[in-house]
Amino acid sequence: MSKKWVYLFDELDQAISSVGGNWENVRALLGGKGANLAEMTRIGLPVPPGFTVTTEACNAYLAARMKFSKDMWEQELAALAEVEKKTGKQFGDPTNPLLVSCRSGAKFSMPGMMDTVLNIGLNEETVKGMIDATGDPRFVYDSYRRLIQMFGSVVMGVPDEPFEEVITECRKSRGVKSDAELTAADWQAVGERFKDIFRRYNRIDFPTDPHEQLRLATEAVFKSWNGKRAIDYRNAAKIPHDLGTAVNIQTMVFGNMGDDCATGVAMTRNATTGEKRIEGDYLINAQGEDVVAGIRITDPVGNMAQTMPGPWQEFVGITQTLEKHYRDMQDVEFTVERGTLWMLQTRDGKRTAQAAVRIAVEMAEEGLITREEAVMRVTPEQVDFFLHPQFNAKSKKAAIADGRLLASGLNVSPGAAVGTVAFNPDLAESWVKKEGKKVIMVRPETKPDDVHGMLAAEGILTSRGGRTSHAALVARQFGKPAVVGVAALEIDMGQHLMTVREQVINEGDWISIDGLTGEVFLGKLETIVPDISDPWLMRLLGWADGFRRLGVWANADYPQDAKRGRDYGAGGIGLCRTEHMFFQSERLPFVQKMIMTNQPTERREALDALLPFQREDFIGIFRAMDGLPVIIRLIDPPLHEFLPSYESLMIGLADNKIRLLHAGNLQEIDDLLHKIEEDEHVLARVQALHEANPMLGLRGVRLGIMMPDLTQIQVRAIFEAACQCLKEGVDVHPEVMIPLTSHVNELKIQREALESVVKEVLAEQGMTVDYKFGTMIEIPRAALTADEIAEYAEFFSFGTNDLTQTAFGISRDDAEKGFLIDYIQRGVLPENPFESIDEKGVAKLMGIGVELGRKTRPNLEVGICGEHGGDPKSIAICHKLGLNYVSCSPFRVPIARLAAAQAALRERMTVKEDL
Repeated sequence: MSKKWVYLFDELDQAISSVGGNWENVRALLGGKGANLAEMTRIGLPVPPGFTVTTEACNAYLAARMKFSKDMWEQELAALAEVEKKTGKQFGDPTNPLLVSCRSGAKFSMPGMMDTVLNIGLNEETVKGMIDATGDPRFVYDSYRRLIQMFGSVVMGVPDEPFEEVITECRKSRGVKSDAELTAADWQAVGERFKDIFRRYNRIDFPTDPHEQLRLATEAVFKSWNGKRAIDYRNAAKIPHDLGTAVNIQTMVFGNMGDDCATGVAMTRNATTGEKRIEGDYLINAQGEDVVAGIRITDPVGNMAQTMPGPWQEFVGITQTLEKHYRDMQDVEFTVERGTLWMLQTRDGKRTAQAAVRIAVEMAEEGLITREEAVMRVTPEQVDFFLHPQFNAKSKKAAIADGRLLASGLNVSPGAAVGTVAFNPDLAESWVKKEGKKVIMVRPETKPDDVHGMLAAEGILTSRGGRTSHAALVARQFGKPAVVGVAALEIDMGQHLMTVREQVINEGDWISIDGLTGEVFLGKLETIVPDISDPWLMRLLGWADGFRRLGVWANADYPQDAKRGRDYGAGGIGLCRTEHMFFQSERLPFVQKMIMTNQPTERREALDALLPFQREDFIGIFRAMDGLPVIIRLIDPPLHEFLPSYESLMIGLADNKIRLLHAGNLQEIDDLLHKIEEDEHVLARVQALHEANPMLGLRGVRLGIMMPDLTQIQVRAIFEAACQCLKEGVDVHPEVMIPLTSHVNELKIQREALESVVKEVLAEQGMTVDYKFGTMIEIPRAALTADEIAEYAEFFSFGTNDLTQTAFGISRDDAEKGFLIDYIQRGVLPENPFESIDEKGVAKLMGIGVELGRKTRPNLEVGICGEHGGDPKSIAICHKLGLNYVSCSPFRVPIARLAAAQAALRERMTVKEDL
């Protein structure tokens, strides 16, 4: 029995049976579009008859070097014959012709990435038959020229521009503004000129055999899977490259037969805000491509309530049915032909981050989905978008007052974007990747070929298009701020400029766009970090907190960072880096004096001067985190980092010695000699502190052992601050973290020295403080001997940046500037281990550390700090390893809260599946 390559829309049960009853496998076989067309057919919605050629057929075709597999074409012809029976029409019959569309449809929605051909089956003979049958030559000639144009562009690779130039020229010669005003004779003449263009580019005539049209169109969709724009999109969306695309052949229904016909695209909820209201665009007397391509100015789909009340009421009912059936917001395409509504597609709709959160929350509250499902539906990247910059209100108000508000359009994807204008997607990508520029890509309307430039750009601006245009869909998919349909923009692609009234903006000029309001400004506007007070996000994160087992803490070195972390939901401070406080201008001289002197008395004086600064720092953080734990890491970097670099000192010395040779007076000579003497003294100390590999040198716990006064003064500051806060009624829980332990004796020595200071301070203050001592696990040996180290540590914090460096034996800074990126591109490493924890190596070390540490101390508190703490993949690993918390930047806290909940819910689902 030969393999089944083709399924009719009413053969869904066979498809389900062939893949073991799993709906995801059905989507993989039929593609999302084919599966949904079949499902809509099954539940009784008005879907034009058709069939799907499977993704397996696509992969087989590509693997066979662009040749159909055995029986595939014969199965497609057999399915076509079944459609003929259902419609009562014949493909290629001059008197009663069946016309079909050919659309792609991969497992995952890829808007505009693959190619579509409409009106397949038209030729000179069927055109005459359709004119006789419909009595509408304008509609028929319009449909025929569309086939020639789409077939030429999609199947044969003819550029769109020559076709569009002919239409533009025809409108001008007829003195009309829109395509709808052109006559049957106009479209007939346009079609003849299109044939000339086709012949000129391909050196063959446009194919008149309908079956040849269908075969070539099917092949074109298969080939488009490996087109550059499809590959770029899959790379950006992290869609696998081996899935292939299905081909959907569907009976044509026509929205361009007159004023009782229409076509449109709509979302069952607002894709920008998430509001429960149908949103979309439609056109009377048009075909679907007119709506999404931005060729004609569309009308809001809600206007159908007045222009076509009957089809509108039916459409509203169908959208409600689809939402309940698929339990998600749907993106639908429809056509009204002679007053009859037909559904051409449904899929889960692309939406902005704000919309995704609101839709998930409201659907849970409506009972369509559970709270668990709502939490799983929102991605960490979507939560991250709430923290994207917005325009400063004062800056925006000033720009409006200065007359820099250029125009407004449709606000299809929110966020603030500032960049230089680039009209060409290749230039946009080049400027970003090669020159590091920030770019706003500006186009009359975007097409699938533009996607690489769109992905590189900060934001997207178009003069045409609606809320369901290609630009809007792609922008929402990838979180790019976008404003579309700015009719006031006159874009001259040839001259690389655009005009708004009298204002000319050239390529390379700066503009700012506000995707939230749809406004476009000249020049650069100041941006700010927004407040994440969105009520739906707060509700969703509240639900997430109830599902997660893993705590989420924040890294904060200053009180304002601690406050932000707490405001964003942090349950403590997992890393307070004390060395950052030393770099402030009023403190650095004392730090440098402490480093430069060889005299114990002078060193102590410098440290005593630093004590009140450190104490005030900790008081501010304790106040901000009232009632929550605060982990304070003692000084970690080597001392030379607080001094000028060797290179800068040498350059300064050389410069001053040259100036000395040309000094004009004694005072200048005296000043220069004094400066040279100072610099030479500092240089000598820098040379004395020089280490071949400072990352593995005198730093962390080693520095504390060799210079005990330094860490002792820090601990004194911590506990004096804690006592002060307790007197104010602040509930404090300090945890002192000793960094870079590799041997238990290091920790033992340092803890004993520091705990004596703690007891001394508490005795002086007559107070009791709840505190802990712990260490960072950053060295493989520490993980492997964690049972010994846990005897002197009440908590572990994995420093996964240094643990990754020492596990791999590479320097992050050097590797990321050198071979590491090449390693990832060539597949030597699957991903950057500094972005996500290396599960097979570093995570194993962590697991050993957790197991051994808790073997000695069962209630050992374990967490991680650093960048990995805000990475969703790494958070899932930490959940699996049984850590108590992750700690990350305050701005990543909301993301980590969601990711931790999703890790817990995935674990719960896995357990259920195992049962």
